[in-house]
Amino acid sequence: MKQIQSGDLVMIVSHDQKRYFVRLEPGGVLQTHRGIMQHDDLIGVPWGSEVQSHLGINHYLIEPSLRDVLLHIKRRSQIIFPKDIGYILLRLSAGPGQTILEAGTGSGALTTAFAWTVGAEGKVISYDRRADLQELARENLQRVGLEERVEFRLRDIYEGFDETGVEALFLDLPSPHRYLSQVQAALSNSGRFGAILPTTNQVSALLEALSRHDFDLIDVCEIYIRFYKPVAERLRPTDRMVAHTGYLIFARPIIPLTSGSDSGLDISE
Repeated sequence: MKQIQSGDLVMIVSHDQKRYFVRLEPGGVLQTHRGIMQHDDLIGVPWGSEVQSHLGINHYLIEPSLRDVLLHIKRRSQIIFPKDIGYILLRLSAGPGQTILEAGTGSGALTTAFAWTVGAEGKVISYDRRADLQELARENLQRVGLEERVEFRLRDIYEGFDETGVEALFLDLPSPHRYLSQVQAALSNSGRFGAILPTTNQVSALLEALSRHDFDLIDVCEIYIRFYKPVAERLRPTDRMVAHTGYLIFARPIIPLTSGSDSGLDISE
């Protein structure tokens, strides 16, 4: 049975679903309105156990998922929601050992998801013009022990990326259509490009620019998610739905066939 170790990040959930994220250390104390818990009493306890605060209020000791971490990230700007992040990871083929570029660090939610996914052998390189947001993102990464997987660049990407030949690149910027030349220079042949935008006019501007810069296999989508009240006797949707959070755009750079050239490929039967 897997047990909680010193240094583990633990999600402590009260009976009324209040969540606390704590990295356990010998001698540490968690003080809440629902009572006090000593870290020493939690270290060595099996994950998923029910424990009590000094007031006798029950809590669960849960190993946080990536979704848990992202929903409770400290933020100073709008974050990309987990429902969108999951599809972004899929479309960019994020996985162990990958190198992923992003621009628009923000509070670091997507940065954290990338770092979680690329593993210890991968690397995330994040660009932003605001030092305060990158510092917050760094703190969020440190809280979950992922800061070593991320390199920060404090710079406007109008000046270009330092990297070339990367497998995936994502932009969370208001005007991504202005930076497609820089994106092309950084991506590998047929690399994976993605962006998120809040309004249709921004998407239209990006679509026009993608065509001019020889991108194809373009997709635009938005993702909805609806939760249900988990009560067997009266199962029904919850009163609120997380609907529009952003439009997702994905594309791949291509090398067009120039007039009079021969690709050397014959795909006819």
